[in-house]
Formats: sequence, C-alpha cells, structure tokens
Amino acid sequence: MQQVEPSPRKNQEPPGISRQVLVLVAFVAASFLVAGLGSLATFNNVSGWYAAADKAPWSPPNWVFGPVWTFLYTGMAVAAWLVWRKQEPGTPRALGLYGLQLALNLAWTPVFFGLYPAIGGAALWLALAIIIALIAAVAVTVLAFGPVSRTAGVLLLPYVSWLVFAATLNWWAALHN
Repeated sequence: MQQVEPSPRKNQEPPGISRQVLVLVAFVAASFLVAGLGSLATFNNVSGWYAAADKAPWSPPNWVFGPVWTFLYTGMAVAAWLVWRKQEPGTPRALGLYGLQLALNLAWTPVFFGLYPAIGGAALWLALAIIIALIAAVAVTVLAFGPVSRTAGVLLLPYVSWLVFAATLNWWAALHN
C-alpha cells in the first residue's frame, strides 16, 4: 500500500509575525503606489477638461472618489495579504491575477484623464475597454482568491461593484464628450 504524503505547503509553518507585517505593508504600499501614480493624471485634469465634461447624472461629487478608493485599495491589499499568508497551491496563480488587475487599474486613470486632452473621446473609449478588462480580471481574481481565502474573495466584492459603477460613468463620458 502506497502512503500518500501530505502537501508540503499545507504543513508549512505560517510565516513569522514580523514577516507577515512586512508583507502586509508591502501590499498596502503597492496599492497606494498605484493610487499615487494614477492620481498624477487626475491632478491637472479633474479641474481641467473633466470639470467641464458632460458627466452622468448619477456621478457622485468629486470628493467621494478619494475616500472610496482609499477604502478599496486598503481592502485589495489586505485581501492579497490574506491569500499570501495561506501559502496554498493556488496562491501563486491568485497573486499573479492580483498583479494583472493592479496593472489594469494603473492603466485606466492616465488613459481616461491624461489622454483625453491629447486624443479626445477616443481616450474615453479606450479607458472603457480597459475598465471592462479590469472588471473581468478582478472577477477572475475573486474566483482565484475564494478557494484560498474566502475572506479575501469577499474583500474584493466592493471593488468589483465600484468598478461596475465606474464603468457606467466612463460609458456615459465616452458617449457624451
């Protein structure tokens, strides 16, 4: 009778507290680096072309976006950290998907805000394509996170919801500007 060895990842000791804190800080820093880089494209344009743009009637005031994104970026970082902590066989794939959605997230803001003055409405349509790809990537990330850490998957659900809402704002802007 052949004896089956347990998965080495399942029996690994969890990472030490100091390493866990360091990795959590790294995930938070990565999220806020993406936020900071994206905000570079918004500074001049929110009070520039976007201030005069035709916005969807359901657009929230500009001051809402900062707190919402702060909450979402924090939740994203904690979710990724929870998955990293598990050290399950699905962890590398899940974190790779997380990286992909973070890259798409980083791409959207400069395209939507930064390219509009240069190429007009085409930038808004390109941004819409990016945000649709981002929604798909986050949905797949949720599905990859869930089996590793249900809490991590659930933490990404407000992000998916906000992205769908943001896509409606982007769609309106593309149609009307």
